[in-house]
Amino acid sequence: MDARPSPLYATLLESGVLEKRACEAKSLLSNCQMCPRACGVNRTNAETGFCRTALLARVASAGPHFGEESPLVGRRGSGTIFFAGCNLTCVYCQNWDISQSDFGTELDARSLAELMLSLQRSGCHNINLVSPSHVIPQILEALCYAAPRGLNLPLVYNSGGYDRVSSLLLLESVVDIYMPDFKYADPEVAKRLSDAPDYPEVARDAILEMHRQVGDLAVHNNTASRGLIVRHLVLPEGLAGTREIAHFIAKDISPDTYVNIMDQYYPAHKARRYPPLNRRLSSAEYRKALEAARQEGLRRFAR
Repeated sequence: MDARPSPLYATLLESGVLEKRACEAKSLLSNCQMCPRACGVNRTNAETGFCRTALLARVASAGPHFGEESPLVGRRGSGTIFFAGCNLTCVYCQNWDISQSDFGTELDARSLAELMLSLQRSGCHNINLVSPSHVIPQILEALCYAAPRGLNLPLVYNSGGYDRVSSLLLLESVVDIYMPDFKYADPEVAKRLSDAPDYPEVARDAILEMHRQVGDLAVHNNTASRGLIVRHLVLPEGLAGTREIAHFIAKDISPDTYVNIMDQYYPAHKARRYPPLNRRLSSAEYRKALEAARQEGLRRFAR
């Protein structure tokens, strides 16, 4: 059996580039512009902006996860670290108690590094960083401790798709697998449901950059080793704009993009105040969305 490809961050460790990236990223927290919100707060001085996170990352939970896409789960699970806080306020968020509150435990870089190493020791196939957009500096600093101690799993950047390209550039040759959402095609819908009217434009630019860095998804011994996975949650009455998003992915990124067209929408958090989000997705709506994605040229779907 062939050896697993080395994670991308291994190439930066010995050269000292990883530490330089971590220092550069941390310096940006004094006038925070890490995400498109560009709050400008001094997080090094305990100030918090939209994401409700200061200098230390807050972790809500961590452990092997078997509910992710099959190339991430493999036989032993994806090693997920759920960060608290978020740069979106989706009215239907299923994890709103984590993303839109002060929930979670603050961890310094050494503690976060130990958490990554413990997931590796438990046999997980990767380190899956969930909602990482606002804690890129903290992740890079933790890697500076974890990588010299033997961390060698692929790093998964599992975001809502609301990512700033300048911040993603700090992760080039660090992240092995990007897994963003692409939530909306319409700015008005994005404003109403996530308070982010620039979301469609931001997500397009971010996902293009992610694909430039890692390309289409590569699978080694039935588990993902490198590449892009895009998630898209279908919403009632076509609110998410599935056809438009599929057209963009197929034509501007790659028809071989690994895409998960998801059908698990249900009215969580404040959704009942926002018809038609006050009901579950119908099977007919999901079939229509999936067919639209195929018609637009996508051909590689999650199972």
